[in-house]
Amino acid sequence: MTDCFIYGGRSDATPIVLVTSSNFSRASKKLTQQQARWLEANAFTGKPGSLCAVPGKGGTVERYFAGVDNIEDPFAIADLPKRLPEGGYALEGSGIRGNLESLAVGWGLGSYVFNRYKKNGVVKARLKLPNSADHQRIQETVAATYRVRDLINTPAEDMMPQHLSSVVAELAQTHEGEFAEIVGEDLLAENYPCIHTVGRASIHPPRLIELQWGNSKHPLVTLVGKGVTFDSGGLDIKPAAGMRTMKKDMGGAAHAIGLAQLIMALELPVRLRLLVAAAENAISSNAFRPGDVIRTRSGITVEIDNTDAEGRLVLCDALCDACDEQPDLLVDFATLTGAARVAVGTEIAAYFSSDREIANLVRDSGEQAYDPTWELPLHAGYSSYLKSHVADMQNAASTPFGGAITAALYLQKFVDSSVRWLHFDIMAWNNRARSGRPIGGEAMGLRAMYVALEKLYSRT
Repeated sequence: MTDCFIYGGRSDATPIVLVTSSNFSRASKKLTQQQARWLEANAFTGKPGSLCAVPGKGGTVERYFAGVDNIEDPFAIADLPKRLPEGGYALEGSGIRGNLESLAVGWGLGSYVFNRYKKNGVVKARLKLPNSADHQRIQETVAATYRVRDLINTPAEDMMPQHLSSVVAELAQTHEGEFAEIVGEDLLAENYPCIHTVGRASIHPPRLIELQWGNSKHPLVTLVGKGVTFDSGGLDIKPAAGMRTMKKDMGGAAHAIGLAQLIMALELPVRLRLLVAAAENAISSNAFRPGDVIRTRSGITVEIDNTDAEGRLVLCDALCDACDEQPDLLVDFATLTGAARVAVGTEIAAYFSSDREIANLVRDSGEQAYDPTWELPLHAGYSSYLKSHVADMQNAASTPFGGAITAALYLQKFVDSSVRWLHFDIMAWNNRARSGRPIGGEAMGLRAMYVALEKLYSRT
C-alpha cells in the first residue's frame, strides 16, 4: 500500500494554496500585508509550476502558494511531493473541494519511486485527506498504478513468466479469487499452441495464467494481457537499440493485472476473468522460424512472416479462449506495435473497438480522468495485407503501412463477432519525465478504462 496520505483526524498539516494566474490576485487579498509583500518580493504570480513558501511566526513556514494551470488536472500538483520537505500538507484554494480526489490521485502518482535496486529514498511529504474524500478509491487507484509501474520497471531476470504467475496468485489469494495456470508442454495438451511456440525457446516455461473473481450472477468482464517478459525479436532479432527496453514488453499483462486489482479492490459488481499469456521470446535451437505454420487454438493456421510479431500470437490463443464464455466485455492490453506510437506518439493510449458505445465511453472517460486515449480504425480493407499463400493468414502484414491497424485486424480474427471487444495498443513507458510521470514504466489507459467500467457496471 502507498504511504503518501494522512487520512482524516487531526494533524499538523501545512496549507498549500493552489492558485492560477487569473485568480491569484483574489487569493492574495486574504493574506496579511507582510505576507503579500513576501510573495511580491519573490515574484510569485501564480505561474504554473511555481512554488513559494510564506513565512509565519518564529521563522516557520505558515503556508505554501503553488501555481497551477488547471485545478481539474490531477497532474497539476503531482510534482509537489518531491519538491516539498518531509511533513503533512493540506490543499486549499478555489475549486479544491470539487477536485480533491483527482488532485489526491495526482499527489499519489507524483510520490512514486522505484527503489528495488538502489536507494532512491522515500518521498516523505504526505497529503492530508478529509473524512469526506473517498479514501479507498484514491488509495486503490494509486496502488494499481504503482503495481503497473513496478511490474514494468522490474528487469526481465526478475520478471519472467513464473514471476507474473506469482503476482496473479497473490492477488487471487488477497481478494479471494480462484487462480489457475497451464505451464510448458501442458499448453500443447490443452490447445494453446501459439503461446507454447513463442515461449518454447526460453529456459523459463511459457504459461497461461488465469484469475477468476466475483459473483457468477454479475456480467462477465474478461481482461487479457500480453505478457512477453522479454522480446529479443526471436530469430528476426531486434537491433540493440530496439531491444534495450524490451523488459517492458509484458506491459500489457501489467495493465491487465493492475486493472484487475483495481476492480477487485473497489468491488466493482462484475464477474472478472483475467488471462495473462506469458512467454519469453528467446533464441535457441528450438526457436520458431520465419516460414513456419502454426495451427492456433481456434483452428486458423498462421504462417510466421516475422518472429518479432510474437505478441499477437500469444494473444490470439487467449482471446479465443476468452470468447468461449461469451463475456459481456472483452478487453486486451498489449505493447503491440511501434506503428501505434507513430500514429499517436508515446503518451497516448491507442485503442480499437468493435463496439461504438464502448469506444465512445473510453474516449470520454479518458478525458474525464486526464488519462489520454485515442481510437484508431478497424479498417477491414487492410485485412488483405495479412494474406498468406500457404496458410489461412500470416502474422505480419505485407506492407509497413497501417501496422497498428493490421495487428488489430489480426487479433479480431480470433474474437467472436458477438462479443464486445476493446484492444489497447500502448507504449507502457515514459520516455521523458513529466509531473507525476517519471521515466520508466507507466500505466496508460488504466484510469480511463476503470472509469468506463464503473459507468457500465455501477459500483455499489
